[in-house]
Amino acid sequence: MRVTYSPLHRHHDPPVEVSSGISIPAYEVTGRAEAIRRALAADPAFTLEEPVEHGVDPILAVHDPGLLRYLEAAWSDWRQAGQTAPAIIPDSFNLPALRGAMGPAPEPAAPGGRIGWWCFDTATPIVAGTYPAARAAVDVALGAAAAVRDGEPIAYGLCRPPGHHAARAVFGGYCYLNNAAIAAEWLVRGGGGRVGILDLDYHHGNGTQEIFWERQDVPYASIHADPHRMYPYFAGHANETGGGAGGGATFNQPMAAGLDDAGYLVALDRALDWLEGRTDGILVVSLGLDTYGRDPICDFALSTPVYAEVGRRVAATGSRLVVLQEGGYFLPALGENVRTWLRGATGLPLDLALGTAGGTAGDPAVG
Repeated sequence: MRVTYSPLHRHHDPPVEVSSGISIPAYEVTGRAEAIRRALAADPAFTLEEPVEHGVDPILAVHDPGLLRYLEAAWSDWRQAGQTAPAIIPDSFNLPALRGAMGPAPEPAAPGGRIGWWCFDTATPIVAGTYPAARAAVDVALGAAAAVRDGEPIAYGLCRPPGHHAARAVFGGYCYLNNAAIAAEWLVRGGGGRVGILDLDYHHGNGTQEIFWERQDVPYASIHADPHRMYPYFAGHANETGGGAGGGATFNQPMAAGLDDAGYLVALDRALDWLEGRTDGILVVSLGLDTYGRDPICDFALSTPVYAEVGRRVAATGSRLVVLQEGGYFLPALGENVRTWLRGATGLPLDLALGTAGGTAGDPAVG
C-alpha cells in the first residue's frame, strides 16, 4: 500500500494547549506521526513516499481565502507586533452573541484579536512551523487521493496536523485546514462523481460537516462521542442531517461512553449501509484512532484487534479508499493500531509479531 508522509509536520511542535482553563502539555505532538511512520516503515506491505505540492487552489475550493491568508501570516505578524509567547492561543472569541443585533464586527488588526476571529478554541496553538506543516498535510491528503484516482484500491495519507474540525472559515480542535474535505472536493471536481466521507474519529468532525452541509455529492457519516458530553460540544447530534440541497446527506451516530468492540461494529455497519448507494465508488475515511480504550482523551473501549475488522468491513463495501489520519493520542499503541486497520482493509493477516505495542485495550504490556 502507498503511504504518503511529509517530514514537514515536525515543524508544527506546540509546547502546550489550554484545556479547561489549565495549560497542559500538548496532546497533538510530532511523536504521533513518527510512531505511525515507524510502524508502517517496518512492515514490507507499505511503501512510504513524500507528497508533491498541489498549490493553494484545492484549499481555496474548500476554505475562505481569509483563513488561508491568516494562517500564512499569523506567526510573523505575532512576532512583528512584539509578542514573545512561544505559541499563539486566543483569549477572546468572535461569538455571535457578543454583538447581537449590532451586526458583525470587522476583523481586528491586532494579532491577539485576529486569532480569536479565526480560531474557536484554546487547544489549537499556532507556532512558527504551523503553516508549512498544515500545507504539507494537505499535500499528503491529495497524494493519497491522487493514488486512488489513478486506480489504487486504497491509499493512506499520514496527515499531521489533522483536519476534520476545521470548517470553511474557522479552525480548531488541533486542525488548521480540513485535509479530508479538501481531498473529497478535489476528487469531485476531478470527475470522481459522488465521494463519501466516513469519519471514524472519536470526536465529531464538525468542520467536515459544516463544509458539505448543503451538498448531496459528498455524503458524510460519522461515529463519535455524544457531543452532549464531549468535544466539540456544538455539533454532531443525531438530528443534524444536512440542510437545504444537502438535506438527508449527513448521518451522525453519537455514542455513549464505554462503547466496546461489538457495539462499534454495529454502528459501523449502520454507517456503511447508509453510505451504500450514495457514492460513486470512492470513500474518504477520516481515520481517528482516539477510539482506542487507552487513549487519554477518549471514553470508548475499543481494542487493537477490532481495527482489523473495521478496516475489513469498510473495504468490503467495494469502494476505493482514501484513508487520512485524524486523531489518536496513546502513542505506545498508535502505530500498531493504524497498521492493524490498514492491514485489515487490504485483507492481509495481522502478523502481530511485527507490532511494537498493540494488544487489547487492557493489555498490561502496552505501557
